Amino acid sequence: MTLRGALGSFLALLTFLAASCGRGAPSIAIGSENTTEQAIVGEIVAQHLEKSLGRPVTRIPGLGGALLAYQSLQSGVINIYPEYTGSIVAEVLKEQPAPSADQVLARARGEMVRIAQADLIGPLGADSSYVGVIRADDPHAAKVSTLSEAADIDENSDEGWEVGYSFQFQQQSDTMPALTGYHLPMTAPMHAMDANALFKSLEQGASTMIIARATNGQLHARNWKVLEDDRKLFSSEQLCLLARRDLLAAEPRIGPALAALVGKFTTEKMRELNAQVDIEHRMIPDVAREFLASMK
Repeated sequence: MTLRGALGSFLALLTFLAASCGRGAPSIAIGSENTTEQAIVGEIVAQHLEKSLGRPVTRIPGLGGALLAYQSLQSGVINIYPEYTGSIVAEVLKEQPAPSADQVLARARGEMVRIAQADLIGPLGADSSYVGVIRADDPHAAKVSTLSEAADIDENSDEGWEVGYSFQFQQQSDTMPALTGYHLPMTAPMHAMDANALFKSLEQGASTMIIARATNGQLHARNWKVLEDDRKLFSSEQLCLLARRDLLAAEPRIGPALAALVGKFTTEKMRELNAQVDIEHRMIPDVAREFLASMK
């Protein structure tokens, strides 16, 4: 995060804490992790609540990863933020996510009530699970649509894959075992890189396959082909909202307002929103405003 972004988050935090000391309606602070997708969803939630409740909402973006955002929720620095079901189970609970998306959702929901006194609202509709990505003009593109099919190319020839993934992917406890479970034939060792370099690596031929989030904005373009995780080895990452129960109890209108967002996001729509910010360089508040207008 830039110095300007960090200063903005700090000032937003001071505003929120000052408001929390006063009387009247409870202060609402929407947090988001340090990704484009989280920032977009956080802004959508903030604008939606401002319109629904008729009062301002504090934004505290750029909270790093899942653990820092969760700790910010527990400590009361924020009281609502977007989160993914698999991230809650793997990174917060330190457990191996179940193979079923419904099981992951149920585990995340139950434990957030028990240990965090927070409700998991959703799913909102999008699933940010990992997928394989190859170039649309790759020689194998016409024959492979899943990671299992990608594993079936002739490993005794020179047609193996050069697979790249992000450092974050490499560091997660549940991701590498899932990827190696496909036994993809390789022509070179798998390699990690900065997430921002993934698609450039694929475009320039340094990788012939990358592992990316299904909602990545780059996938809105037609020059890539998505290879589905057909065996569901990667954990489900359904987009939800975590909201502190004390806030929901203090302001009964917040729960129904948040529930109005359930099912409104699709994976393709999330790709489109991310592309508008990351590729078209549009301002997040404008993208959020247009999304909310389209919900009517």
